[in-house]
Amino acid sequence: MDQRKHAPYVPPSVEMKEFTLRALLLGLVMTVVLGAANAYLGLRAGMTIAATYPAAVISMAVLRLRRGTILEENIARTVGSIGESVAAGAIFTIPAFVISKAWMRFDTPEAYWNSTILMLVGGALGILFVTLLRRVMVEDPELPYPESVAAGEIHKAGQRGAGAAKTLFSMMGLGGLTYLLGEFRLFTASRDFLVHVGEIGKSVVRLGGAPDSQALSAGAITKVSAPAVSPAYLGVGYIIGPRLAALNFAGGVVAWGLLVPLLLYFLGPQLAATMPAGAGEEAWDGLAQSIWIRIVRPIAVGGMLVGAAFTLFRMRTSLGIGLRRAVSDLKKAGAQAEARDRTERDLGAKPVFAGLFVTFIAMIALYAYLSGTLPGGATAALVMIVLGFFFAAVSGNLVGMIGSSNNPVSGLTLSTLIVAALLMVAIGVTGPAGVAAVLGVAAVVCVSSAVAGEMLQDLKVGHILGGTPRSMQIGDFIGVFVASLVLYFPLLLLHQGNINEGGIGFGDPKLSAPQAGLMASLAQGIVGGDMAWPLVIVGALMGFALIMVQVRSPMLFAVGMYLPLETTFAIFVGGVIRWLTDVLRDRRGFNEAQKARVENAGVLTASGLIAGEALMGLVKAGFSFQGRPLAEVFSFFAEPPLIMGGVVLAFLIVVMARFPITQAGSPDEPAPPTAMM
Repeated sequence: MDQRKHAPYVPPSVEMKEFTLRALLLGLVMTVVLGAANAYLGLRAGMTIAATYPAAVISMAVLRLRRGTILEENIARTVGSIGESVAAGAIFTIPAFVISKAWMRFDTPEAYWNSTILMLVGGALGILFVTLLRRVMVEDPELPYPESVAAGEIHKAGQRGAGAAKTLFSMMGLGGLTYLLGEFRLFTASRDFLVHVGEIGKSVVRLGGAPDSQALSAGAITKVSAPAVSPAYLGVGYIIGPRLAALNFAGGVVAWGLLVPLLLYFLGPQLAATMPAGAGEEAWDGLAQSIWIRIVRPIAVGGMLVGAAFTLFRMRTSLGIGLRRAVSDLKKAGAQAEARDRTERDLGAKPVFAGLFVTFIAMIALYAYLSGTLPGGATAALVMIVLGFFFAAVSGNLVGMIGSSNNPVSGLTLSTLIVAALLMVAIGVTGPAGVAAVLGVAAVVCVSSAVAGEMLQDLKVGHILGGTPRSMQIGDFIGVFVASLVLYFPLLLLHQGNINEGGIGFGDPKLSAPQAGLMASLAQGIVGGDMAWPLVIVGALMGFALIMVQVRSPMLFAVGMYLPLETTFAIFVGGVIRWLTDVLRDRRGFNEAQKARVENAGVLTASGLIAGEALMGLVKAGFSFQGRPLAEVFSFFAEPPLIMGGVVLAFLIVVMARFPITQAGSPDEPAPPTAMM
């Protein structure tokens, strides 16, 4: 193995502008915007996108207009991407407080401060843990940091970066405009159909209408959905690719094509007898929806539980390495002296350990408040600080090997939640207070693990470029502080806006929050004693069956059952678009450099569409929060025909499939860095 000393792009002896006000402000704007966009996407689709690559493109494009240095770009990207990790940790856990009824309302000052403190403490812990481990983990030659290398090369590629920024911003505009046109009722973004399959053997299929009990006794009924005309969902499907998108959609097909009609077939006559005479289509639609929520979703929770456990089992070697390194790296970090080199200078050990002590004391107070007892608070804080450190190290190790996009943060959090829940039961802290304490531990560990992984990824980029670690760590502290103060409000807008539109907020089909629903179910089931365990066990057995037939991701399949069909259908269409782009690329006979440019353009196109819809989705939520939903503002427009939605969907498919091909460039141009998300 080559043991030569690493030579950063900007040598340690070179002094240039780095931690400047403009770089910090740009990073803070990005951390809020990208964090809010990921909060929207995670609550609706159960997935987030890594922010390092878009933040690198945006910071480079903006700062080059002001003649900024590459180290200023590094600071802006570092601060700008940290908000996504805070948001990822928050959306996986904080909505669970509301779903589990541990918090009866989310629009209160108490909910704001609790959410803010949980995000702030989790983010600060992630930074402090990573500061202790940075030198050892960033310089480890066995960790390739694939996304960090790609982001570092993007900063070096000036002209290609400008073109990438143009693609990103233009697609953000297209995604936002498409979403708003749907809200303005110029086309129908989604449409459901009630399908009644008549007597078996007669192949009778009827769309719509009001089935009666006699019909149900001879057939089955279910609801099908056209794919949502959603730039964000299409973009998610494009990024995860056709195989995973198909697996996600398969979960939706099983839920709505098998379980719901099967249950209605057998339960139909009894249910029909309890309904008023002449019950119309809306009544049966509501019944199908109720069966999906009350029966199918708990089955999906069992599948997600097994899927998360299987993900951790499959990564057991890496997890074991990460846990062993967590101890050895801490010893090595404590033995290292203060570096004189600018590129090796971290925050001092004294402020780091003082920060950990203060955080631990604050957590005892917060958890004692949530659980109602000092022993419960001390137990929860102890679990949080120990597991938080180990999982931060594991998260960083996984990011170093596979990138932050594939980091199983929710699986790590689930393990923490189960341990904390069992300890709460052991010391006698049960009921809503125990549920709140368990979710508090999960929230801090989830945010900490997500921030640790993202920060190590960014520190590796700084290591490549020649940035100063201390400046990046200070910038991340400021970024986490601002993100923690602000990200509650996008969550509130989405939750309260959904309620004002007739939904229930978090957990509603339009705001599914599947990971938070899983956390809430487990906390309620173990600590609160309120879980439909038979259905969860059925889902767990289903998950084991999926593992035995070698399904690639049982977790993604179960999430597909949990999400609305229109969502998984649109994600599947996005995966098909990615497959179509790959087919067109291969038929053109492009060389490796051209293929890399096509892949970069495709990822940027999808990322821009996601960000554009997410930002406009928050604007829509703001109108709904004020009691003026956009659908009502433009209610004077007649309901557009379904074909208009098909036209818009076809246009997006053409743009997403064809535009990356046009960016292949000349065969003689050098290969750009590959966007790994």
